[in-house]
Amino acid sequence: MVASIAVEHVSKLFDKQFQRTLKQKTVARMRGQKTSDTFWALDDVTFTVEQGEAIGLMGLNGSGKSTLLKHIMGVMRPTSGSVRTRGRISGLIATGAGFHPQMTGRENIYMNAAILGMSEKEIDAKFESIADFAEVDDFMDTPVGNYSSGMFARLGFAVAVHVDCDVFIADEVLAVGDQPFKRKCMQRMEEIRDSGVTLFYVSHAAQSVRKMCDRVIVLEKGNLGFDGDVNPGIKYLKYDNEDEPDTLDEESTDAELGSEV
Repeated sequence: MVASIAVEHVSKLFDKQFQRTLKQKTVARMRGQKTSDTFWALDDVTFTVEQGEAIGLMGLNGSGKSTLLKHIMGVMRPTSGSVRTRGRISGLIATGAGFHPQMTGRENIYMNAAILGMSEKEIDAKFESIADFAEVDDFMDTPVGNYSSGMFARLGFAVAVHVDCDVFIADEVLAVGDQPFKRKCMQRMEEIRDSGVTLFYVSHAAQSVRKMCDRVIVLEKGNLGFDGDVNPGIKYLKYDNEDEPDTLDEESTDAELGSEV
């Protein structure tokens, strides 16, 4: 099979500032206190994803999941190691990412779709479908700075799922929004997965990962803790809860996705 994503010995070092202002830093230095430090958000992470695989990326908050996805999407460069991807990548790594608050929903659709690699002709052809999926109705020509967090999610996800892509990333997409919209998003992601697109799905919910994925990767404090079948991966994280709902219903939190460093 063809490799869709190849992550080889990837590490990412970040600076951590303890004081914000020059005055605070000066006082801290006079007192002999540290003003900054470094930490490894990712530490020698290696794995390969074949085209068409559905990967559940799991881990506690702060484990490095979003940092890893940003490397896969090309938003970040590793301190060491390499990330190679094949084809067009779509999806969301943060609700409303790439939106300009002073631009209207209509204008942001064109801008965000262009960022994701769509041509103006493609956007014109899919605009009505994107607008129908987003369900922002009369607010389409209103600046998105006036949108609720749920409307942000609707618009961002609507654009992402209409991009013809080889890899689809879903991180924090469903953290907001009502249950009918969450179910609609889950159904659409199932369609994307079943079409042969590689799926990277970030979730803290065991049942939704079981439903969506055929493999689990677990990050622990920036390290690759587990890479294998879904059920062992969930047990490795101790997320397996016998009382968890079996299906995505209005009381289920399975659709909720997490975000962190």
